[in-house]
Amino acid sequence: MEIRNRTEELEKNQLSPYAALSVKSRGRDREEEPCPVRTVYQRDRDRIIHSKSFRRLKHKTQVFISPAGDHYRTRLTHTLEVAQIARTIAKALRLNEDLTEAIALGHDLGHTPFGHAGEEALDEIFEGGFKHNEQSQRVVEVLEGGKGLNLTWEVRDGIRNHTGPVDPATLEGQIVKTADRIAYINHDIDDALRAGIITLEELPQAAVSLLGGTHAKRINVMVRDMIQASWDRTKIAMSPPVLTATNELRKFLFERVYIGSEAKKEETKAREALKNIFLYYQRFPKELPPELFAYSQEVGVDRVVCDYVAGMTDRFAVATYARLFVPQGFPLAPLEE
Repeated sequence: MEIRNRTEELEKNQLSPYAALSVKSRGRDREEEPCPVRTVYQRDRDRIIHSKSFRRLKHKTQVFISPAGDHYRTRLTHTLEVAQIARTIAKALRLNEDLTEAIALGHDLGHTPFGHAGEEALDEIFEGGFKHNEQSQRVVEVLEGGKGLNLTWEVRDGIRNHTGPVDPATLEGQIVKTADRIAYINHDIDDALRAGIITLEELPQAAVSLLGGTHAKRINVMVRDMIQASWDRTKIAMSPPVLTATNELRKFLFERVYIGSEAKKEETKAREALKNIFLYYQRFPKELPPELFAYSQEVGVDRVVCDYVAGMTDRFAVATYARLFVPQGFPLAPLEE
């Protein structure tokens, strides 16, 4: 018996009746020979981790653009925190941990440079509109490696619906959707405290009293509450009191950190930089990398320029803007005697 078959048997015998079993996946767009060792969801997880899009997350903003300190979150560390929180919940509920991890690791692959400021810029300038969850789906279905990663339907569904009004079809995807919020609320509070933008005393005290006064305590309360509230149910949820407190913290972050704070002072520059890069390549598409220019003749210039800009890291976007718009000078001739 192959190792994969043994793992699939373990899933059938040990996981909850509500878990998404590997053998019951709706499959991939392109059929493949099964791996003898890994289940389909384990294979998806590995493909995401080994992708270039995943590696670029380490140089993409979470909240703070080009922070001076080494301990502020990036899009990559955010992703890892989401994955760890989501795996803990999935394991406790006897759901499919491999599927949960794959969705979590892939959920932000399509995020722009400069965080949500970059997303807003592309949404304004790209005629079709831009949402990072839809771009993440496009990355894994089309862009990565020139033909996508050919992931399973369940992973792609979880990636697309990790944010927005539609819930993922699997409980594993629903876990990631809530784990994403748990992660960013708590680590954004942590980063804002480190930056001196807020103080502990300013946090909503009713929420702090219920959830805890430290990063670790709040996550612990939220995770344990999710496990308890979701037990023996067909939907992932928080209890009403914990959900209310969590939303209070989120509201506080929008009022004090996400809008108009010191953390956001560079966002206007970031938006304008990305818009100008977009407009430049829209006007001069032949200056795109050759393979992208060729692709633009098939799917349209605007679509390819949007993909190119969205895939940039912060530092590559800054370097591109400088190359395109900042005079570079030229070598001076020797002074005449």
